Amino acid sequence: MYISQVSMDIVREAMKEVRWDKQLVAIKGSRGVGKTTLIRQYIRSRYGINAGDALYCVMDSMYFTTHSLLNLAERFYQMGGKHLFLDEIHKYPTWSKELKEIIDLYPSLKIVFSGSSLIQILNAEADLSRRVLSYTMEGLSFREFLRFYKGIDMPTYQLQEILSNPDEICQKVNSVCRPQKMFEEYLRVGYYPFYDGDETDYYSRIENVIDFIIEQEMTQFCGVESAYTRKIKAMLLFLSDSIPYEVNIAKLASYIELNKNTVLSYLGSMKKAELLQLLYTDNKSVTKMQKPDKIYIHNPNMLYALAQTQRIGTIRECFVVNQLSVKHTVEYGKTVGDFRIDGKITIEVGGNDKSFDQIADVPDSYIFADNMEFPVGKKLPLWIAGFTY
Repeated sequence: MYISQVSMDIVREAMKEVRWDKQLVAIKGSRGVGKTTLIRQYIRSRYGINAGDALYCVMDSMYFTTHSLLNLAERFYQMGGKHLFLDEIHKYPTWSKELKEIIDLYPSLKIVFSGSSLIQILNAEADLSRRVLSYTMEGLSFREFLRFYKGIDMPTYQLQEILSNPDEICQKVNSVCRPQKMFEEYLRVGYYPFYDGDETDYYSRIENVIDFIIEQEMTQFCGVESAYTRKIKAMLLFLSDSIPYEVNIAKLASYIELNKNTVLSYLGSMKKAELLQLLYTDNKSVTKMQKPDKIYIHNPNMLYALAQTQRIGTIRECFVVNQLSVKHTVEYGKTVGDFRIDGKITIEVGGNDKSFDQIADVPDSYIFADNMEFPVGKKLPLWIAGFTY
């Protein structure tokens, strides 16, 4: 049923990127980004809907209250099974130990598992890090949104290609659509692949995702006591209405009535859980308990779902950080520009009237400006940052 009912109308490009034939493959990511759909689509495309070579399991199934994963793998292997797919592996307590035993006992059996962005493969009890090929799945980029919801298929571009050749890229995009209107829609409802036309329902689902991450995953993986989940939600709501937040840990700690070290620890966990983006002025020198220099909600759609007041400047910056941090290092510019990318590219973000006054003499500097369809010199349309993945 799981496989036969999955739609094959639109398939994420991650399908081609994952090396499904490897012995042990992990697909990590935040709840709601499409890990389950991707796995089911692969099984259907590779094995069909009735094949005996593949077995798909959801790890919080009632089956596992009386059976172990090891027993399942043994039985499947004995029946001639070749490819085992384990969805939401983090819901099975001894997953790492049993996976290690399975791949030792049945080296020809291929296993793909999905899990929360918080699961620690490296620090798992059985340390699978040297044997697993791990992928992180993101929400939709603006480019993927165009393909997913609008049927407009465009290639990805390297950031350097975008910066050096924006005219040609913008010409190609504008020849098939009017990107600005669609970009505004993307900022509201385009990041998660479950928008069905009802914005109210969409934001409710995002809130459900947030609740699940905080109440279930952070308590399981980050050592957060259940009694403090309300404080984490309060902190997230406070940040959503305060960002871009020039960090004052003392003020934040006072607001949610926790000590500074606990707040810093929770901020780090919220970043790993893909609830926040934490920016520093120098990523190389960041220490474990160092306060971030700026805090953003993880993506614009989450910001729309949480914030009582929408600030367009915050939304623009949130978008740039979200899109570019997938493949690049994004640091807070502080005194020079809004952001520094990969330690060398300076970016200012704003409206189409944004000037170069603040970065006039800065080498390798650019403006990403809203409400533009074509570049003007080194001032590029903001939406073009959404073509990097």
